[in-house]
Amino acid sequence: MSGVEKRFGGVVALGGVDLELRSGEVHALLGENGAGKSTLMKVLSGAITPDGGECRLRGELYAPTGPVEALESGVAMIYQELNLAPELSVGQNILLGREPRGAFGWIDSAEAEEKVSRALAALGGGELSADSLVRDLGPGQRQLVEIARALVEEAQVIVLDEPTSSLSAEDTERLFDVVRTLTKRGVAVIYISHFLEEVRQIGERFTVLRDGVTVGSGVVSETSMDELVTLMAGRSLDEFYPHVPHEAGEVLLELDELSGEKLPRRASLSLRRGEILGIAGLVGAGRTELMRALFALDPVRSGEVRIGGELASAKSPRARLEQGVGLLSEDRKGEGLALDLDLATNVTLSHMSPCSSWGWIHPAQRAAAVKPWIERLGIRCTGPSQRTGDLSGGNQQKVALARLLHHDVDVLLLDEPTRGVDVAAKVEVYRVIGELAAAGKAVLIVSSYLPELFGICDRLCVMHRGVLGAQRLVSDWTEAEVMTEATRGAEVVKA
Repeated sequence: MSGVEKRFGGVVALGGVDLELRSGEVHALLGENGAGKSTLMKVLSGAITPDGGECRLRGELYAPTGPVEALESGVAMIYQELNLAPELSVGQNILLGREPRGAFGWIDSAEAEEKVSRALAALGGGELSADSLVRDLGPGQRQLVEIARALVEEAQVIVLDEPTSSLSAEDTERLFDVVRTLTKRGVAVIYISHFLEEVRQIGERFTVLRDGVTVGSGVVSETSMDELVTLMAGRSLDEFYPHVPHEAGEVLLELDELSGEKLPRRASLSLRRGEILGIAGLVGAGRTELMRALFALDPVRSGEVRIGGELASAKSPRARLEQGVGLLSEDRKGEGLALDLDLATNVTLSHMSPCSSWGWIHPAQRAAAVKPWIERLGIRCTGPSQRTGDLSGGNQQKVALARLLHHDVDVLLLDEPTRGVDVAAKVEVYRVIGELAAAGKAVLIVSSYLPELFGICDRLCVMHRGVLGAQRLVSDWTEAEVMTEATRGAEVVKA
């Protein structure tokens, strides 16, 4: 790709990007949210047409008119938000829209079965059954189904956009094994990730975009983490986990033997003002279910919730918000944001009173109320009136966080708060969390990224199969101890 350009109205998304991809390599595409990575990959996959520059595939001029033509040319894009039909089988999903036809237009079952078997075999393992329903698969297995779809068309270029954002450590390793298997067969993989540790583990070469232009490229093993971060951010980040002094006060939130319909099974904790408490655990352990039950999104079967020492039952999220408890959902696309509405509406949606009177909303006041959050969180947008769905994933995450800050709740339930957020933006989010604790807010955070929990939390507990273990100071844990308890449970570890 040479000198690729793309504008959306007056916004320059790509200002002349160069990218060279070699057969059989994993090429990491890096950059902050809004740097142009997704736009560039949409050009490559035929989803959008560039305004300038050119692309060549295997030496030939390449200008697909759409994703189907790109796929037929051997280029497949696998987005962060997977596009699968959960009620269909693995085999049906793999061939969906590309079923082989025989006489009179009927599906050729024998050829279909052969294509599916060949695609699954190319993944290097036999864990997926063509007859299994996608709804019954875990996140890692669903990711493999998407890759198998690309292999049906014998794709030679596969783009993986934040492929591990919802995966456990075990699923991530399985994905890496599949990627290595594909590259040995000559498939070229473009790997987009904000986890630089993953990039160093799986990537061979890299290209960094910043503000829509290529600012650097090279060999991953010959480039330090600090150099990569400096290229991405345009500046050196002196402190990845900024320390904002804060001190724990009185207990604000207490859970006593809380259980949901299925998960959590048993959860007790105490959270103080001015404290950041982290919950670690494997995907599926019940951490998200705990947050949802606490925020009254899911029913509670038994147990008690106390806020400020008072019993605090709630039948709806609105009731919890009125009690001073707010949730940042891990599923920003499905339930965290109204993507078709503008940024200002999303930020103020749960708390309109500062910008309304007598039931009327004042647009100017609303825009004025939102602008400080745009600046504080560094949201890359054209302004408060921009459609939220047009923002990059990381900037959408910041909008979801801004709504909690605007609502000014006392207890913040943050479920994977930095998912899909770039390195520099993570630092700002960590700083904001520290400032919230310093202001007397109580923060409960779920994260699958252990360095994050160790870097920002005061205390830490581990959930295993729906049971929440005891809280301990972060200094009393090691990462190995956390993983041991996450996989075996506190009772077994103590025994």
